[in-house]
Amino acid sequence: MRLSRPFFQLPVLFDVARLQAEVAALPAQAWVSHPDQLPGNSAARLISAGGAETDSVHGQMQQTPWLEAMPYLSQMLAGFGVVWSRSRLMRLAPGAGVPEHADINYHWHTRVRLHIPVFTQPQVRFHCDGQSVHMAAGEAWIFDNWRRHHVENKASEARIHLVADTTGTAAFWRFACGQAPPREQWRTVAWDPGVSAQLLTEGDQRSAVMPAAEVQLLVDDLRTELTVATDTAEAKARAARFSLLLESFVFDWRQLCALHGVGGRARPEFLRLAGAVHQAAKPMADGLIMRTNQASALLVLEKRVLQHLVADDIVRPDPREG
Repeated sequence: MRLSRPFFQLPVLFDVARLQAEVAALPAQAWVSHPDQLPGNSAARLISAGGAETDSVHGQMQQTPWLEAMPYLSQMLAGFGVVWSRSRLMRLAPGAGVPEHADINYHWHTRVRLHIPVFTQPQVRFHCDGQSVHMAAGEAWIFDNWRRHHVENKASEARIHLVADTTGTAAFWRFACGQAPPREQWRTVAWDPGVSAQLLTEGDQRSAVMPAAEVQLLVDDLRTELTVATDTAEAKARAARFSLLLESFVFDWRQLCALHGVGGRARPEFLRLAGAVHQAAKPMADGLIMRTNQASALLVLEKRVLQHLVADDIVRPDPREG
């Protein structure tokens, strides 16, 4: 999710000793390799699709057995009063890092990632858009993951963060991005043995066909960020054609939705339109990038829009078709 600045620290603190004890009690089998096989990166899944050992961001999100064994961490998450999507503990080995990148996938268009450090040292630095911070144990942070960012662990011990995804409520955003009181007035959330946390988790967000209004939102956002890597008349002309192609695509997608609805009828027609715009975009996309993070415009189009237009596994057949 795009924010007004790279980092926001939330004015709340957590019981570090209690949190560290719960995380330290996790068995070795809870930890799995990073899905991209990044060296020194591993994770323990806490909220996942179906509560299973998967990194998918699609499906009904549920607590995993690892989270069910961590009552204080569950209370922490529940206390924010938001709906949680995929959430994990992310571990970074000594000397390891997370390479610089920007999160351009569809999942991140409306979601922010909350970081609560569990084990860390001052030598662990989080970099985003030219700024650098150390997130201390028991603090809570969010950052603009649309901007380019990377992490480095130059400490002699592993870094572990609770990393939880949410779209956030209005109250959450006021709390996270509003004027914070002095730190000495921040509340420390204590463990309450009399409370059974009631976590809110995302349901399956997919429709068989993406509604036209959402396509419009995604494409308008992409067009707002569109720019050229090299400032030439030829590149600017291609950028204008690329933008017009996307505008035309939205009109045509809206017409298909008007004719067939979004329940999965006439799926081949939707796929044909998506394929046609993809093929038309390729020859004109060279050197077209996103203004904020320099990501390839074609890659953003693919990962944020085209790959999510039609869901493969929840198609509902048209009763009029055979």
